[in-house]
Amino acid sequence: MRADEKGVVHRVPEYLHSAEVKRTGRGQTVVYRLNPEARWSDGRAIGYRDFAAQARALSGRDPRYEIADDTGYRRIARVERGADEQVVKVVFARPYADWRRLFSPLYPAAAYGDPRAFNTGWLERPPVTAGPFRVGRVDRTAKTITLVRDPGWWGRPAKLDRIVYRAMDPMAMPGAFANGEVGLMEVGLDAGALRRVRAADGGEVRRAGGPDSRVFTLNAAGAVLSDVRVRRAVMLGLDRDAIARSDLVGLGVPARTLGNHFYVGTQPGYRDNSGVHGRYDPAAAARLLDAAGWAKRGRHRAKDGRTLALRFVVAAGQPIGGREGELARALLERIGVRVDIEPVPADDLFGRITRGDFDIAPFSWFGTPFPVSSMRAVYARPREGEVRQNYSGGGTATIDATLEKAVTAGDPAEVHTLVNRADRLVWQEALVLPLYQRPQLVAARVDLANIGACGFHQPAYEDIGFAQDASEDG
Repeated sequence: MRADEKGVVHRVPEYLHSAEVKRTGRGQTVVYRLNPEARWSDGRAIGYRDFAAQARALSGRDPRYEIADDTGYRRIARVERGADEQVVKVVFARPYADWRRLFSPLYPAAAYGDPRAFNTGWLERPPVTAGPFRVGRVDRTAKTITLVRDPGWWGRPAKLDRIVYRAMDPMAMPGAFANGEVGLMEVGLDAGALRRVRAADGGEVRRAGGPDSRVFTLNAAGAVLSDVRVRRAVMLGLDRDAIARSDLVGLGVPARTLGNHFYVGTQPGYRDNSGVHGRYDPAAAARLLDAAGWAKRGRHRAKDGRTLALRFVVAAGQPIGGREGELARALLERIGVRVDIEPVPADDLFGRITRGDFDIAPFSWFGTPFPVSSMRAVYARPREGEVRQNYSGGGTATIDATLEKAVTAGDPAEVHTLVNRADRLVWQEALVLPLYQRPQLVAARVDLANIGACGFHQPAYEDIGFAQDASEDG
């Protein structure tokens, strides 16, 4: 399945001839008819066994599989073979509205055959692919991955001979683009980088309303922020408008705060549910801290001999997080909260967050056409010993139950109603502070076609290429 610019998902005919869903009693059944030409790069046909292995591994029933999310897969009762290997019958014990989200992407059965293969088998390089390109070379010294045309691809021929991905310091990327070393780069929220790439010969900046959101996550499982009154006070002490203006200055985009944890402003169903919890109100924040027993002692508050101090963990070398930390420190100082900014190596940021070794962490959530299913793991209560994607560590049974109803509902209007109900509950718990919908700014060679700032659109990589100058046609 692949999404268009509106976030509507469609089948990809190179892989899937049809997918039919039918409600059956308390559950539902989806019958997939695969393209018989579809093959993995090792020559094996894509089929029933791949679906069965993926459903089993991602169901969450075997704790040895270190999965991030079991939404949807947990509802699958069984996967059956149809008339042949290319007809797959997926039987759900309970209805699942976002069934199109599942098996996209699909992995080969060998990747899920045992927990070790699943957990570590793809760390060095993808052993198998199924598309217009395959992995040609992984160069750890140069920090590049080179994709080359796959001669076994059965669809439209790829327009490019190869695609090279290069990992580099974000600070070095604008220079590399200006020098012609890279032809495509994400500008992000760096106004300085935007100015540099705009000035590059033969380049342009492509824009879209991005599907992603910028947030501050609060560690509700931590010693200080386990008290919901303190979390609410911190959120009321943070001026979201000021943070958005600071982050987006110089980018030429409006600084509008986001009022929803599940939908971004350009998505159907979006509603601003922030209410009193998302406003800037330092006086109300101070009253909450007083009620929680944190009394003012000079510049900062204290309780039982302990200063009210929060660790703001940011990725070193990324200006946006550093600026957010400085602004958060200045704002929370006004209500008596000390903020200690802790830069950590970028590749260890989520290690710290996953371990719960932080109080506040700024980052962006990647949006998808399936906001309920993709964000459910972020706000569902974590099971014992598992974090999944709920980095706040908080949640309630009511939030879980409301999201459960939302992923079951078949009518889009009912889904929107339930998701917004869950969103209001998340605001009350003060787990994550949404800041703004992240704009998508991509620098690209002017002649590079069918790729750039795509928003919800998922490009077909075989269509990426270089536009031919009309004057060359004679």
